Amino acid sequence: MAHRPVLLIALVLLPALACAQRVSLQGVLGSKALLIIDGGTPRMLSPGESHQGVKLLSTQGDQAVVQASGQRLTLRVGATPASVGAPARSRGDRVVLMADSRGHFYAQGSILNRPARFMVDTGASLVTLDQVEAERLGLDYRAGTPVKVNTANGAANAWRLKIASLQVGDITTYDVDAVVMPLPMATVLLGNSFLSRFDLRREGSQMTLTRR
Repeated sequence: MAHRPVLLIALVLLPALACAQRVSLQGVLGSKALLIIDGGTPRMLSPGESHQGVKLLSTQGDQAVVQASGQRLTLRVGATPASVGAPARSRGDRVVLMADSRGHFYAQGSILNRPARFMVDTGASLVTLDQVEAERLGLDYRAGTPVKVNTANGAANAWRLKIASLQVGDITTYDVDAVVMPLPMATVLLGNSFLSRFDLRREGSQMTLTRR
């Protein structure tokens, strides 16, 4: 009887791990997108078509929007493969994240009630995103405070602002400090301006964020 709770937890985690998929965008041809799913053979899809449970919704420029297991995700050509189909699980004031094959913790959520994809980065002081993502989310970042940041190409202009609402799982935080960078980024970084509001606990491939 003492071991029953452990077994039940394992049964809950297995479906989330099983449905996770790695998807990358290799190219865009007109309205079609060339996707690689779980390291398989590249597959050209038109909007509305699906392959291995991943559906192409639209393309624009070097980006494509896909859907899997109810999640919408924006992919970019050449960006790091994204994990889809394994959303953050939350309960009350707690969110549980699962690591990908490289040990990174990703989460689906929203900014200003618009869907966003995050990666936990304890080395980042602030929530960090690029200009394209900020514009998609409707952030008036140019009204923020101009700041200088160091990049591989030297100093660049960035903008510091507060995000009115940021949600991960069922937990919503308010007035979160963020910085909008001029260089393209693969995902939004969950920095310490968000993480400091939680107690972080990592056990193997699982990270639990509990609101303080």
